[in-house]
Amino acid sequence: MTKLLSSRKNRAQVHTALHLLNARGIAVVGVACVVGALAAVTVTAMSWIVQEMHWLLFGLERGARLSAMFSLSSSSQALVPVMGGVLLGLTIAYLRRRQYRTPIDPIEANALYGGRLSATDTAIVAVQTIISSGFGASVGLEAAYTQSGSGLASRLASFLQLRRNDVRILVGCGAGGAIAAAFGAPLTGAFYGFELIIGVYSVANVAPAMAAAVTASLTASYLGGAQFPIEVGPVPAMTALQYLPYLLLGFLAGAASIAIMQLVTLVERGFSRLSIDAALRPAIGGCLIGALALITPQVLSSGHGALHRELAMNYGLYVVAELFVLKLIASAVSLGSGFRGGLFFASLFLGALLGKIFAEAMIFLLPQTGVDPMIAAVVGMTSLAVGVVGAPLTMTFLALESSGNLALTGVVLAASIVSAVLVRETFGYSFSTWRFHLRGETIRSAHDVSWTRNLTVERMMREDVRTLPDTTTIEEFRRQVPLGAAQRVIVTDADKKYAGMLLVAEVYALDAGNEAEGASIRTLAKYQDTLLVPSMNVKAAADIFARSGSEELPVVDNFSNRRVVGLLTEAHLLRRYAEELDKARKDLSGES
Repeated sequence: MTKLLSSRKNRAQVHTALHLLNARGIAVVGVACVVGALAAVTVTAMSWIVQEMHWLLFGLERGARLSAMFSLSSSSQALVPVMGGVLLGLTIAYLRRRQYRTPIDPIEANALYGGRLSATDTAIVAVQTIISSGFGASVGLEAAYTQSGSGLASRLASFLQLRRNDVRILVGCGAGGAIAAAFGAPLTGAFYGFELIIGVYSVANVAPAMAAAVTASLTASYLGGAQFPIEVGPVPAMTALQYLPYLLLGFLAGAASIAIMQLVTLVERGFSRLSIDAALRPAIGGCLIGALALITPQVLSSGHGALHRELAMNYGLYVVAELFVLKLIASAVSLGSGFRGGLFFASLFLGALLGKIFAEAMIFLLPQTGVDPMIAAVVGMTSLAVGVVGAPLTMTFLALESSGNLALTGVVLAASIVSAVLVRETFGYSFSTWRFHLRGETIRSAHDVSWTRNLTVERMMREDVRTLPDTTTIEEFRRQVPLGAAQRVIVTDADKKYAGMLLVAEVYALDAGNEAEGASIRTLAKYQDTLLVPSMNVKAAADIFARSGSEELPVVDNFSNRRVVGLLTEAHLLRRYAEELDKARKDLSGES
């Protein structure tokens, strides 16, 4: 009897374990925790490597930050960015010789490729970013952090053969975990994943994203990773009227973020117009960065040390404005000349400087407003970063977690929203999506648009198409196509090319015995220049239906040959679109 009870108990435990393994949500959360830990280890390792490079190449004391230096200890150190540019140029030349394509980043992967990221792309971005930042280029490591975290997540999800939407969620967990580890801010990391990588906040993704961010933050803390503390001091409760100056600052920060993105593009186009080889551009950019570093080393690397120094000290308006301009030029030159990295932290630093400039100006012009320089620095920091990065809640939580001041959150969020609305309504892109736009892509976010691209005309059309040559007379048409045998008939010319489409009912509506019965059916053909091709996606096809007003259109092999290969109805297209849209909605909401 005891053995029987024991056997039943073991079977029950096995069934319970199998049930838990089959519970997809629990499994994804578990994998997300692993992804967060891996992202934290990667972030800590890359940060350590770059810091070691700074200590070695610039002769820093242990624990010192490169951008916190007051001046270079030797003018020869201005050549370090040039050396980095040469080394990076060699990698560019090697990749071009091997014909490697432009690496796919996490936003693009989730939007177009179902979260699939290659290990090669991850390695290329990580190595080139480490070289760029390690040799002093004015770029941040966040691009490498998120690429590595997302790449590890994508590979792990593929190994476990998870569903497409689970892969996309885990890619967001990898990027969010990397940001959480870099700043010691789990809420910031989680919302970075929601807003930028996954593209939407839903019940289905909140648990894995938060699990990954918390795990990454704890792992990085255990490994001695960097934190991002900001000492703001007490913030009194503000009235609605006191919000107004900071809302104006948010507006100015949004405008500045647009100018920064345009400036980077102008520098890049300038190198292209001068026909300078891509492998030589980083070395030239390194020369300019080195020259700026002779003025102030605060323009070098991402600017962690410089930001904390600027927040802690009260410099005059001229000094802060000069540093703002120099850092802006250094960042634009670095990215425009081909150094690998991002504007995440550079935008935080520039925003803090803009906030200080704004506070000094308001104290001089309207001292009665009582604008606090420290609060203005934090508001400017987050607002400008929102314009560049495109994540208002992410930056709001960064301000909250780094300062620990809940009273600051309201004004930061309000100014961030002003910045985000301005950029979206006047410019329409964040820095990442703006780069996609310059490459010819139309991606506005990481929200999964690949299913609309995969739902092509070829997958929706029917191939049983009735055709007749355009030499057929109306009388012959009536004999060959009885009323009710078909709704539409495709007309082709002597070379079998598409020449138009006939509505059978309209042909029979002509008066019998009419002299026109001896005329060619081509005279009645419609939509002679309105065509679909098999490679068109559902959105492009729907636009053509809307413009033409037709309920059915022919599909040709291509616009040159115009050989008819099928037919597609608008009703079937809309039904298939609705089915795929409903499927995507269920994936996002976690419905089975």
